[in-house]
Amino acid sequence: MLGRLPLSFRLSRFSANILRRAMSNESQFSSVADQVKFDILTETHALDNATKRKEIARTFISDTVTVPTEEMYSYATLATLGDDVYFEPSTSALEAHIAKITGKEAGLFMPSGTASNQIALRTHLKQPPYSILCDHRAHIHKYEAGGAAFHSGAAVIPVVPTNRHHLTLQDVKDNVMITTDVHFAPTEIVALENSLNGTIIPQDEVIAISDYVHSLGLKMHLDGARIWHVAAETQTSIKELCDPFDSVSLCFSKGLGAPVGSCLVGTKEFIAKARWFRKLFGGGMRQTGILAACAAYALTNNFPQLPRVHALAKKLEAGLEEIGATILSKAETCMIFYDPSPLGLSYDEIAERASALPEPLFLGGLRLVIHIQTTEQAVEDLLQVIRQLAEEKKAAGFMPQPKVNGSEIKDVYVRRTPKA
Repeated sequence: MLGRLPLSFRLSRFSANILRRAMSNESQFSSVADQVKFDILTETHALDNATKRKEIARTFISDTVTVPTEEMYSYATLATLGDDVYFEPSTSALEAHIAKITGKEAGLFMPSGTASNQIALRTHLKQPPYSILCDHRAHIHKYEAGGAAFHSGAAVIPVVPTNRHHLTLQDVKDNVMITTDVHFAPTEIVALENSLNGTIIPQDEVIAISDYVHSLGLKMHLDGARIWHVAAETQTSIKELCDPFDSVSLCFSKGLGAPVGSCLVGTKEFIAKARWFRKLFGGGMRQTGILAACAAYALTNNFPQLPRVHALAKKLEAGLEEIGATILSKAETCMIFYDPSPLGLSYDEIAERASALPEPLFLGGLRLVIHIQTTEQAVEDLLQVIRQLAEEKKAAGFMPQPKVNGSEIKDVYVRRTPKA
């Protein structure tokens, strides 16, 4: 019947059907798009960010809480566009710069310090059985979810320093596993961390350990997440601090205040293999230019702030000692470990009173961390909280206890918080 109608009418009706289907499809797609769309910005977004920045300025839990400034954000928007699995210019430039200042041949941008450390270990380790020797408090041993065992099938030899401060050459000699006995996993890597819990390993000790380890044909890795603090405090170049090591991991998101990222450095051959493992572990990223730009901004603008951070940490330490708390680990860089029990106080009491202030303080236990966004006022307020609580205890009849010698860096948290 339709075939008897004029051609123009049939074409018109056909067009109308196409139009109706198109309109129906458009309506259906609009419904799907409505379900997909999402806006993270709220009416109070700017105020919330300002509140968060104030909170961070009064947080002593870790330096991982630092956030980008508006100036860092602005600089990041100028970064190049590129896919880092293929080639990203800003990221490549950052990798080359970090390789240069560490005295290594090549660098590789990593999403985290844990990824950087674990990929370094996996790249060094060829054929099991093997073991890694490190300080018993080392991040690669205690705070990377057993990554050495999972990713590399490696045993870890955690060593307690005899001096209760840092590993020595003798500690390494006493614990390194050099044997053909089938009962043991021979040591392939000695991994040091500098700084570790805020303390600095003397460079002459690092060199002595490195010379010995290399004489055995073994590798040296440095978890240098906070090596920036060591350089600032000792006024030693990054290259000199990294020279004794075959590979080094350096973090941008802790003391330097960038939002994301670390860099692994080593030989060209080592980094080429590490890049492969980064992809294998799911760490290959795309548009990393903005992250590299944040790191570059941090190197230029935030690294110079570290001496002020250390001075503020020493001020906090002196205040705690004046009140009567025991210092378990002194403020060599940005961290203090303290014990308030001689004042009759617990970490929970201090944290609860501090969190009840009109402008709360955020604490994590015996470790206090100062960072580039910590304010002088936050330190004063924390000391005042502890001073007032101590006076209340004394008024209630508590007799201050004799101080004990704080010679050992403890690694315990009353309130469990991330170690990083």
